[in-house]
Amino acid sequence: MAAAAAAPSKAQVLSLFRAFLRTGRKFSDYNIREYTVRRAADAFRDNRALADAPAAAAAFADGKQQLEVAKRQVLVYSLYAPKAKSVVEMKIQ
Repeated sequence: MAAAAAAPSKAQVLSLFRAFLRTGRKFSDYNIREYTVRRAADAFRDNRALADAPAAAAAFADGKQQLEVAKRQVLVYSLYAPKAKSVVEMKIQ
């Protein structure tokens, strides 16, 4: 019989959220960078009300896996970063 997974602490959840935001800011492409940050905020907002400890632990474990995927994607995108900035990122002179 497996022991029930303990719900992550508030500090662990905030740490995971901050890690998502930091990882999202590392993307060189504006659209992907904004999507990653927006998607992370939406996912954490959706899971905010999880009171069931196993469900919260499962969501936290899924979040950690998604963070690892995002970190790998940052590396891949950095290898093939576009030379020019997006029109949205260009400063008007």
